[in-house]
Amino acid sequence: MPQDLNPETLSIHMDSLRRAARGMTRSHHDAEDLVQDMLVKVLARPRQIGPAGEAAYLHQALRNTHISRLRTKDRRPQLAPLEPEDTRLVAPAHSEPVEVIHTREILAQIHQLPTAQREVIAAVDVAGLAYTEAADVLQIPVGTVMSRLHRGRAKLQAGYATAA
Repeated sequence: MPQDLNPETLSIHMDSLRRAARGMTRSHHDAEDLVQDMLVKVLARPRQIGPAGEAAYLHQALRNTHISRLRTKDRRPQLAPLEPEDTRLVAPAHSEPVEVIHTREILAQIHQLPTAQREVIAAVDVAGLAYTEAADVLQIPVGTVMSRLHRGRAKLQAGYATAA
């Protein structure tokens, strides 16, 4: 007989879900995002759990969310690589050589970031999109945009401080 999913008992399964998500995504941050997305979907409405139990249901929901995200990613237009040598992206034609060199250094640092952080930095800091616009373009939650932006900026700041 099916039973209702009890949201209060989800914390019991979190470690297992995070480990499974880490195995699927091979990234700690992407795994956290995946678990969060799955929980948002599962908790959006009441769920009936079959005889296999909560753990099996949640792991299947995690797998389905991961597959859904992969399909969405495949359909999304791919971002062009951000090459630090491309002077068209660096600065306008009337820029001073020092500005061009400085901007190239920053783009080279951005290029070294993990893809998820690089995409958010490019969308918000380079392209000038608002957080909500970047979230729509990248098809991720606004909170994920903010956390990736924070981590990316911290890495850029640390890298720039060691280079100076």
